[in-house]
Amino acid sequence: LLFAMGLGTTITFASSHWLLAWMGLEINTLAILPLMCQSHHPRAVEATIKYFLTQATAAAMLLFASITNAWITGQWNLEFMSYSLPTTLVTVALALKIGLAPLHAWMPEVLQGLDLTTGLILSTWQKLAPFCLLLQINPSNTSLLLILGLASTLVGGWGGLNQNQLRKILAYSSIAHLGWMILVLQFFPSLTLLTLLMYFVMTFSLFISFKVNNSTTINSLSMSWSKAPIISSMVPFILLSLGGLPPLSGFMPKWLILQELTKQSLAPLATLAALSALLSLYFYLRISYAMALTMSPNILLNALPWRLPSNQHTLPLAITT
Repeated sequence: LLFAMGLGTTITFASSHWLLAWMGLEINTLAILPLMCQSHHPRAVEATIKYFLTQATAAAMLLFASITNAWITGQWNLEFMSYSLPTTLVTVALALKIGLAPLHAWMPEVLQGLDLTTGLILSTWQKLAPFCLLLQINPSNTSLLLILGLASTLVGGWGGLNQNQLRKILAYSSIAHLGWMILVLQFFPSLTLLTLLMYFVMTFSLFISFKVNNSTTINSLSMSWSKAPIISSMVPFILLSLGGLPPLSGFMPKWLILQELTKQSLAPLATLAALSALLSLYFYLRISYAMALTMSPNILLNALPWRLPSNQHTLPLAITT
């Protein structure tokens, strides 16, 4: 299944024909579905169904847009998206595929039903193919992309504020980061790619550290100091890096994006984006406070799950951290 997932994404990367790109996305979706419901918990099955429906809708919309484009222009190439209707349709379909606001509602729900490894695949690898297509068509409809990006940063900030579930918080943080990438997509595509890669590395290390602690709620994080003290002293750095604090690595893409937006004389937009980053920073601080500064009550009942050694491979975690 992992091989088929990789194959789907690679087909989309390599394609210059709309049907091939669509087929790659479909293979990708179909390959991750069994991985999502392998635990066969009602929540996981529900998440799989939701994911399948949204991805099928997005793929159908993409197919419709590419057929419309072929009907208007007479060719199927990815690069020649000169008409506004197919371009807008493709942009909206890909936004639904990666979960940009206001098409984001499936993302927290789906991520909440999955285990952390599949959740990691969903929030990193599954974003690659749609982003590749977005970078290739280079949408000319600037206001649509700016609205999508700004809405995503705001929704990603506000949605995560009151959450207690780590996976939902990670989903909202993913929406916010994707919003930052979309904001700068048409002005500086390579910066979008840089932000995407930085986001992948940070999310990877965060997911794996939560998996080592075996925790899915904020409350269960306060036990992590006795399981893995070094990890729980490192994770606040990863979290603050996701929040975009200097001198951590997550600050660099945000700084460059704000600089690029002000160069394009979009200073009000840059200000709003920077303020929405504060919202995200609040819930990252909440998690790091729970991990580093709270100790869970030291009663005998809780003493059992602490001492269980984790059989996780920690090498990828060490590298990405």
